[in-house]
Parts: sequence; C-alpha cells; structure tokens
Amino acid sequence: MKDFSGKVAVITGAGNGFGVEFAKECALREMKVVIADINKEDLKRTENLISDMGAEVISIPTDVSLYEEVENLASKSIERFGSVDLLFNNAGVVVPGPIWELPVNDWDWIMGVNVNGIAYGLKAFIPIMLKQDTPCHIVNTASVAGLLTTPSMAAYHTSKHATVALSESVNYGMQAMNAKVKMSVFCPGFVQTNLHECDRQRPDRFKMDPDEPYYQSKTYQDGLARAHHVINTGIPIDSIGQSVFTAIEEERFYILTHPKYNPLIGKRVKDMLEGVIPSVKTFG
Repeated sequence: MKDFSGKVAVITGAGNGFGVEFAKECALREMKVVIADINKEDLKRTENLISDMGAEVISIPTDVSLYEEVENLASKSIERFGSVDLLFNNAGVVVPGPIWELPVNDWDWIMGVNVNGIAYGLKAFIPIMLKQDTPCHIVNTASVAGLLTTPSMAAYHTSKHATVALSESVNYGMQAMNAKVKMSVFCPGFVQTNLHECDRQRPDRFKMDPDEPYYQSKTYQDGLARAHHVINTGIPIDSIGQSVFTAIEEERFYILTHPKYNPLIGKRVKDMLEGVIPSVKTFG
C-alpha cells in the first residue's frame, strides 16, 4: 500500500501513545480517519488534534475486549466512509508481576485487550477488506516482548507472543488466498509512551480491587518503578509514525525499532534449535 490520500484508516488505542502518532501520520497523508479508544476524554483530544491538522475524522469510544464494540466500530466506519483501507490494531495494556502473584482479573484484562482485541479486529475488518478487493494493510501492535521473554512479565509476554503468532498465521492465510490485504506486526522496544499509566483505562469489570494484597506488595511496586524507568528512558516517540508508514509502503511484515535487541532475538532462536535451557543470566 503506497497511496494513502483519501483512503480510510481505523486506529484502536488512539487516545495515547502510538495511536496518536499513527493518527497524526494519517492526517499528514490526507487520509480519512476513524479513531477508537476506551477513554472518551483521550479520544476527544486526539480527534481535536488531527481535525486541526485538516483530517476528516470520527471518534468511536470502543472497548476492544468486547467483540460487539469492535463490530460496532467496523459498522460505523463503513457507514461513515464506505471502506476501510488501513487498520491499526493498536490498543494494549500491561500489569507487571509473576504469574503466581498476578491477580486473575489482571490476566483476564491483559488477554482481553492484547489478544482478544487483536483477534476481534481481524475478525471484524478482514471480511470488509476482502470484499473490497482493493489494496489494504493491517498493522498489529505487538512488542519486542513478543519476540523475547524476560522475568516477571509473564502475562504481557504471553499476550505479545500471541499477537506475533496470530499475525503470522493470518498473514499466511491472506497469502494463500492471494488477497490484496497485506499485514505487519509492530514490535517496538522501549519508547516514551504512557503505557505504564494504563490502569486508568480499565473498564469497570476489570477494576482493581483495593483490598487485593498484590497492589500493596513490593513485587507490584517494584514492577511499576521498573516500567516507569524503562519507558521514560526509551527512545522518543515522534519518529514512530513515519517509520511505521515507511514499513507499510515497503510491505515489511516485522517492524522493529531497536536493532540492539536483534542479537538477543537471534540467540533465543539459536538456543531453541540447540536445546539450550533459557537462563535468567541472559538479563544480567
């Protein structure tokens, strides 16, 4: 996909972080834009931002962990613009902690957004794109955490590995059909977003229980401190939109942001093939 002017983009998780950068880049390329987020105030801020840039935009509050809301997003997008050419399955959340301490509610929230949200987006929008039979592209936001594993982030790693696997499998399907739908999986390292503040995006059914001991634990507090540090010392976010769009133009499937992780990714694959037991010493 190389011609963006006048085409229609749909972006989930558009209230913050990567979603805002994707929306800005869409506006710069004179696309029509549908933005979705669970937080109405954040969504309105993005809407105002890209509207001021001259974009034709609609905002649709959406909880991607509920299929009926993603289905509504697809329906409203077609109702307004008549087509969907570019889909960013971008919404994501994180809660730190080992699986034996992490509350089940947090596991369900992470899987609901990071895995089901991607799957629901694919289920709702791919039939639209196939019916159009025009050049389209889908970008699923994963993470380098979908290509590597580290201690104390089991739920997040699981969700992001699932996103990579889901993206690969669906891409095979598109190839086998000779579909005009191309795909990418975006696997960034640490970038200056506000992902570590995602708790404020929780829907009521996943609300934190104030009586849950885990949220007062040292494990949880240390996890929050680590997340705050690595995100705030990550690379600036302002180059992300352009680099992702360049990857779309070049029809690259894997979109990575941090070459320094490539040796670790290669070592992980090599260790698998050689039967080497994963070692925590890899991370110092």
